[in-house]
Amino acid sequence: MESFKRIVGVYLIIVAAVVAIHTVVEPLYYTSTEASPYSPHWSKLNALMVLAIVLGVIFGYIRKRGAGGGASINREYLEANIQFYGLLFVGILFFWNFFNLHSPGFTAIAMETVSAVWIVIDAALPLLLAAMGFSMLRSRE
Repeated sequence: MESFKRIVGVYLIIVAAVVAIHTVVEPLYYTSTEASPYSPHWSKLNALMVLAIVLGVIFGYIRKRGAGGGASINREYLEANIQFYGLLFVGILFFWNFFNLHSPGFTAIAMETVSAVWIVIDAALPLLLAAMGFSMLRSRE
């Protein structure tokens, strides 16, 4: 289990780096239009992000459960809870937007709102995935 955990940690770090870099670099090579607001590379990245979110939530829950808490709140408890609930929050936003992207009319929202939510996801997800990945690599459990 330890080696699988490390592999997942490396995967989360790689996805975090790729999403962060692509978020910053995309405007340099792709011009958005009304008909095509997003780069075609996002469809490939979205598949990687789905797996990363699911793995992050699973391992975040395992870490959160093992962090304890009880009467005293320590650093490990705070880190585990912030990472777990942060990934849940971003995951909910991601899947809401993802289903809306693949099923237009899934929700009655404007494209400006969808784009704004993608910006929040693309900014927050790399931070959470990288933190989770590095904590998995440092872990001795």
